[in-house]
Amino acid sequence: MSEGQTLTGESLLVRYVNFVKLPHTLFALPFALLGVLAASMQAPVTWRTVGLVVVAFTAARWVAMGFNRIADREYDAQNPRTRDRELPRGAISVPQAWTSVVVAAALFVWAAWSLNPLCFLLSPVALAWVMGYSLSKRFTWWPHLWLGMSLAIAPVGGWIAVMGAWSSPEWLLAAITVAVATWVSGFDIFYALPDASFDRASGLQSAVVRLGEARAILLAKLLHGVTIPALALFGWGAGFGWWYYAGVAAAALILAYEHRLVRPGDLSRLDAAFFRMNAVMSVTVFGFALLDRLT
Repeated sequence: MSEGQTLTGESLLVRYVNFVKLPHTLFALPFALLGVLAASMQAPVTWRTVGLVVVAFTAARWVAMGFNRIADREYDAQNPRTRDRELPRGAISVPQAWTSVVVAAALFVWAAWSLNPLCFLLSPVALAWVMGYSLSKRFTWWPHLWLGMSLAIAPVGGWIAVMGAWSSPEWLLAAITVAVATWVSGFDIFYALPDASFDRASGLQSAVVRLGEARAILLAKLLHGVTIPALALFGWGAGFGWWYYAGVAAAALILAYEHRLVRPGDLSRLDAAFFRMNAVMSVTVFGFALLDRLT
C-alpha cells in the first residue's frame, strides 16, 4: 500500500510538509472545530479563538507526527512501505526533525496560553500523551486506542478553548471523546493491516498482530459501531438539530462503505483512496453541524 497525499518537489518546505503528512491534518481538525461549534451555543466565539485552535491543533499534530517519525526511523528504514520517508532516505536530518518538533511544541504551548489558563495547564499533558503514542507499539497490543484518545483531545480542546472549563453536562465531552477515539482506533487498525508481517517480525505490537487479520477487522467494525451512537449522543447533548443528524447518517454510510471494501484475505482495495474517505467523513460531520448551527 502506497502512502498518499505526498507533495512533489524537493524544497525544504515540501520535505517538511511530507515529513509530517501535513494534509492529513484534515482528518481530525474538523472535530476540533466541532468542539468549538458546540461550545458556541453556550458562549460567544471570536475569530481569534478559532485561529488559535487551528494553530494549536496543527502544532500538536506536527509534534505527534514528527516525534513518531523520529522514534520509528529505524523501523521505517527496514519496512518496504515506509523506507522512502524523509528520515530514512536522508531528505531531512534528525536534527532538522527535532528542531521542527521543538518549534511546534513551543507554538502549541503559546497558543494554549493565549486561549485560557486551563488550556495552558493541560498543554504539557496533551503533548506527553500524543508523543507517547509513538512508543506504545513497543509495549501494548492496543496502540490504536492510544492514537484514538490522542485525536479525541481535539474536540475536547476545542470546547475548552471557548469555555475555559469542562462541559455541563459532564458526559457531553465524554461522548465526543468516545466517538472520535473509536473512529480513529478502527481506522488505525485498517492502517495496520498491511504491516502485520513486518510488525510481527520486528517485535512490534498491534491488534492485528495480537488478534490476526479477521478478528482485527471485526474489532474495527465493533469500534465503528460505537462511533455513530456516540456522535448522535453528543449532538443531542450539545443541542444540534436535524442537519447535524443528517451528517451523522452520512458518516454512518461512509463507514459502512469502507467496511465493505475490506475483507479478511483481501486487502486489494485498502489503498490511499480508502484512507481519504476518513477525511471526507470528518468534514461531512462538521459541515452538517455548521449548517445546522447557521440555520
